[in-house]
Order: sequence, then C-alpha cells, then structure tokens
Amino acid sequence: MSAKQNILNKLRNSLTGTTPLADNFDEALVTEPWTYPPEQRIAQLRKLMEAVHTEIHLTREQAWPELLAQLLHDRQLPSLLIAPTTPHGQRVTEHWAQHPTLPTLKAYDRPVEEWKAELFNDTPASLTTTLGAIAATGSLIIWPTREEPRLMSLVPPVHFALLKASEIHDNFYQVQQQFNWAQGMPTNALLVSGPSKTADIEQILAYGAHGPKDLVVLILEDQ
Repeated sequence: MSAKQNILNKLRNSLTGTTPLADNFDEALVTEPWTYPPEQRIAQLRKLMEAVHTEIHLTREQAWPELLAQLLHDRQLPSLLIAPTTPHGQRVTEHWAQHPTLPTLKAYDRPVEEWKAELFNDTPASLTTTLGAIAATGSLIIWPTREEPRLMSLVPPVHFALLKASEIHDNFYQVQQQFNWAQGMPTNALLVSGPSKTADIEQILAYGAHGPKDLVVLILEDQ
C-alpha cells in the first residue's frame, strides 16, 4: 500500500461514526454588503483601482482603438503587442491600417522560445482583453488563453486592458456563481487590481519590479 493510500484510509476511518454538520452557509453575508446598483459599479471600481495607481479611461465600442492610439502616442511608445486573431486584435489591426504612422504592431503568434529576448527586452506595451471585473475589490479578471497567453499581461512594462462596463460584477462570489467555478476551477484565472509593486527593498514602494509598471484600463461603456 502506498503512503498516499495509507493516509487516505486513515482519514476515512477517522470519520467512522461521525455525522456531517449541516451546511449553514449564508450567501447574504458575502453578497449583500458588496452589492452595488448598476450605475455605481464603474465609480466603485474606478475609485479602488485609481487608489493603487491604475489609470482608467471611459470610452465607447466604436472609439476605443482611436483612444488607444492616442495613449500610445502620449507615452511615446514605439510598439504594441497584440493577439492578432482575437476580435479586439483584429479591430486594432484594421484601425492601424488606416493610420500608417501609428506605433508598430507586434503579433503574439509564435512560441515564446522563438522570440524570448525580444519579448522581454524590446516590447514596451501590450493589449489584452478581460473576462470582467469586480467592483467590491477593484479587480480585473484576466483570463489567459492560447491566443492571449499570460506573458502578454505580465512582461511588457505597460499593460492596456479592455473591459466592458456590462461585465463589471459586484463581488467575487457573484463571479464564481456565474461562471460555475464550483464544477471546475479555471486553471489560470487572475485578479489584478493595479500595476506590479513591491516594498521588499528597504520598505520603499517601487512599481514594475515583478510585472507592468503601468496598468491602463479602457472601460467600454454600453451604447
């Protein structure tokens, strides 16, 4: 018998003759204090995220590529990493085609081993989408995929994130329920509230030590 099986058998035997306690979980305790009217969710999210140095911009579905281009220009960023096969990647590509003087687009379309040095040393900004956000904690829900891997939101110094206003949830419990995480936890869901920061060295707060030093969120308001 393996050591693992031996431990499991001991645990099972220890429950012999016991009676499970009734589940008295009160959903209201984790939802009611952290529930907001729909018209207040953007303001709540913005207040918390801006408090930790996240930059927030409100825009519309038709206007965000132009705003993105302006923000890149203002920061004098020479290039932008995108996921070209995603809907938002295609929107950026179409807008850039009409404005040839905009910063260079880089496509994340190959294994990282083939361009690791360029990704880590010569890719100043990236654009990703989000699965939504949580108003109660001021957090984005980042959901890496094969087309948009985790490195896109982790490596470039400036991370631009698209967020639909209609996908701002009240609280984390609501997110777990809506996406049915009880039936299968996601392998790599991330909650991000602001740019990377640390105070490990002499207790001095520094940004960008373990990830992007700037997080810029474009909230797409409902039409």
